[in-house]
Amino acid sequence: MEWQDEAIVLSVGRFGEHDAVLDVMTNSHGRARGFVKGGMGRRNKASLQPGNRLSVKWRARLETNLGRFQVELLHSPLGSIIGHGGRMSALSAMLALVLSTMPEREPHTNVYSALDSYISLVEDDTGTQADFASALARVELGILGELGYGLDLQRCVATGATTALKYVSPKSGSAVSESAGEPYKDKLLRLPAFLSPEGAAPDLEQALDALTLTGFFLNRSVWIVAKNGQPDARERFVASLQKQVQKQARKSGMRQATTGN
Repeated sequence: MEWQDEAIVLSVGRFGEHDAVLDVMTNSHGRARGFVKGGMGRRNKASLQPGNRLSVKWRARLETNLGRFQVELLHSPLGSIIGHGGRMSALSAMLALVLSTMPEREPHTNVYSALDSYISLVEDDTGTQADFASALARVELGILGELGYGLDLQRCVATGATTALKYVSPKSGSAVSESAGEPYKDKLLRLPAFLSPEGAAPDLEQALDALTLTGFFLNRSVWIVAKNGQPDARERFVASLQKQVQKQARKSGMRQATTGN
């Protein structure tokens, strides 16, 4: 059997001495794996880098076999982001997220579209770390929904209110208003304003809160079940955001102290 599709490379590894094994997210066939003859050779290696968009033809005798890819490079984002550590880290986190959550051979066109759009965002040299982090959190919310673990962030689970939503219940995955959640705030997750119905432009701290929120539910519902844990690339990206937020807080504290004096 065989099929042809557009795909984004999630990971690449050695397969034998000269061949490569690709894990890709395709537009119409979901996540797929296959080997590329001579893929580790000088001529093909540059085309098979994570984040590259390819035209792929997959062929195998049986659907359950690993299969063989024939590939053609359509676009590589690496030329515009190489040397930019923050953007490379954001891209790696996204690719690792899709690789660690998407089942093989299940079409998820929304996830492919979100991944493609995210790569375009990372390529844009006007994008900030808050942009990348908030976009990653939105994709993670979408993936939770695709896998049947969607969160209800539109109304308060306790009162039905659709405004002043500030928390999320870790048990139900539903929003909780500020007034209803205040007595229990130490047991609730924070809901950043940009994910609530009222919306807002996310800053870095809100984006970090969003990734903490989605990471909690991904870990509980997906990563622990698959026994693979949070991907290292996502963990590194989140850690870098935490350092930036802490740095901003120190600078703000120093300014306030100087002004006070």
